[in-house]
Amino acid sequence: MEFNYKYKGSSKVQNSSGLTGMTFVPDAKREPTFFKGLLHKKLPFREAISALHHIVVSDYRYQPKDKTQYLEWAKGQEDIWWAEAMEGAEDIKMELKIKRKELDQLNRTSREIMAPFWKARMEFRQYAWKRDPDLARVLDPVISVHPDELFFECFSQDESSYGKLSCNYNVFKDLGEFKCGTTNIDYSVPLFNEFQKIRNYKETSFEIDPSGFEIQTTKEESFKEVKIDLPDSWIRGFLQVSSAMTMQSYQFDLDPIDMANILLFLKRNKEKKGPRSIRWVLKKGEPVKAIFEPWNKVMNCRASIYNGHDDGEIRMWGRRRLALLERLLPVAKNVKITLLGTGLPSFFEVDLIDMVFTLGLSGWTSNDWSRSSNFDLMTPRLETDGITQQKVYLALKENWYSSAVTLSTKLGLSEAVIESALTNFIQEGKVVYDMYNGVYRLRELTKDPLPIDKLRYKNEREKEAAQIIRAKTFQYKSYEVLEGAIKHRGVVKENKDINVEIVISDDEKLVEGKCDCRFYYQNKLYKGPCAHMMTLRKAATIRLEKKLNV
Repeated sequence: MEFNYKYKGSSKVQNSSGLTGMTFVPDAKREPTFFKGLLHKKLPFREAISALHHIVVSDYRYQPKDKTQYLEWAKGQEDIWWAEAMEGAEDIKMELKIKRKELDQLNRTSREIMAPFWKARMEFRQYAWKRDPDLARVLDPVISVHPDELFFECFSQDESSYGKLSCNYNVFKDLGEFKCGTTNIDYSVPLFNEFQKIRNYKETSFEIDPSGFEIQTTKEESFKEVKIDLPDSWIRGFLQVSSAMTMQSYQFDLDPIDMANILLFLKRNKEKKGPRSIRWVLKKGEPVKAIFEPWNKVMNCRASIYNGHDDGEIRMWGRRRLALLERLLPVAKNVKITLLGTGLPSFFEVDLIDMVFTLGLSGWTSNDWSRSSNFDLMTPRLETDGITQQKVYLALKENWYSSAVTLSTKLGLSEAVIESALTNFIQEGKVVYDMYNGVYRLRELTKDPLPIDKLRYKNEREKEAAQIIRAKTFQYKSYEVLEGAIKHRGVVKENKDINVEIVISDDEKLVEGKCDCRFYYQNKLYKGPCAHMMTLRKAATIRLEKKLNV
């Protein structure tokens, strides 16, 4: 999927003895969005924006060693090894010894001559991987201006880490004129280097430059066109994050000193074998425990008491990504952790006082947000017509942010219908969920509508569910009313009958499920519901709509 941007110049930071001026250049092809103010909390902002940069460039995927030199050496040694295997006579041994000395001398000479080349090639590969936009495939960060705050969003190169920095307007002083909206900003590595020069004793201005939106009929050469071709998985991953934020979870607060101790332990210890996980042991009224595998080292977080409703033990993989929070801890007030379950995504919200930094991690590094996380399929899925969706969208746009409860009261619609409509907008890239404040915010991820037909099926399971419905091989069996939920049962007529059941909560979320298929026995719900669960959910939703005449 190709994205086209148009910037009037480049974002820059200007430093002098008494002033630091930060000017971000927005995408001129999007709706005008601008902002201007002086930074009040300079050092926390510097650390937060730097941590966001670390997410943008991070790639924790396994990087294999470069064995090019070894393979070339082994190829040259092959004849020698064969000769050694076949040698028998003394004269052959003597001749081989002489030839080996000559070959060793030639190899030494060759290594001396080629050493600068090998070094230069390795340095170039590292440079190209980190700096070349076509290789790195980094999308410029998204920035949104709202009536109550300004926030940045980004995604990592390995598509397993999501970052968001929210700044309310107490972070700034002498606010100038601003216009709400969302835009992409021109971003570069040299810009990050300039951020490091922000100091408390210097005034620092922050500006999303409005001049890029001025009507021009000449000097079009002052604008630069940028084209970035990103895979569909990047977009799908971005859309999955907000869906995951609304799921049932374990939540607890962690003191920054406890988080610092966790990062220190991970920095000092390098595992050589699995499992490579952290086991969070949560018991109400007791300090949070973190157990590091494979050493089974127990760390008692004495400054952090668990006050949740349910006890539990959750395993989290991809723990090295927590190092992305390291710069934030000296200026942090609190770290709120949200765990969806073992092997499922987790969120770390760092309270920086008037700023909140959110780090969203997929279940593990190689299991990126788009590949195996299908949490949009577990969120409310009531069908909503176009008129209802338009009402919800316009009501949300009045204030740019709102909770489902507020919209429900305002429009006279049920919360389930409101949340279903908002879920659709999330999957279209128009809305993002604010986990810290518990509200939905208007945010157009791209200037043009996303190609929903291209992104219609997130994976083969969803496509298979649609085929089952069209083939009419599914039969709805029964339902059972539970406390705060309804259990539905059905059967899919294939080569053999596949029995399936799901539990839908009162707020229309899929909270439990069971199926006879191979996918469920291999993955349970860690990779989302199977195709048969999706089919049953669709059938149950249709029955409910007919009954309630929604």
